Amino acid sequence: MAHYLLSVITPSEGEPPSDPEMQEIMGRVAQLQQDMQEAGVWVFSGGLEAPDTATVLSRSGDDVLVTDGPFVELKEYVGGLTIIDAPDLDAALHWGRRSTEAVGLPIEVRPFHWAP
Repeated sequence: MAHYLLSVITPSEGEPPSDPEMQEIMGRVAQLQQDMQEAGVWVFSGGLEAPDTATVLSRSGDDVLVTDGPFVELKEYVGGLTIIDAPDLDAALHWGRRSTEAVGLPIEVRPFHWAP
């Protein structure tokens, strides 16, 4: 088994879903998470606040600089993530497909380079 990161790619521009649409999306996400838990692949899931809430720390010589806001301006950002423990890429892609069906946004599936 290997860990995979499923990232929800969220557009920076455009209207967010309405409250009823978001409730529907979150219902599908809750069902997906339950399905992942029952399949034994779910490790962690979480949504992220907008990039303007970020704080970036970067090394500058012997100092660490602290900057408010995102590191760069982007047209899209990671709005949420799920970590799964899947036997192979095909299994991870299955859950990626289920994820994009649930949220209606692109999902990037990426393996971790280390194995537990």
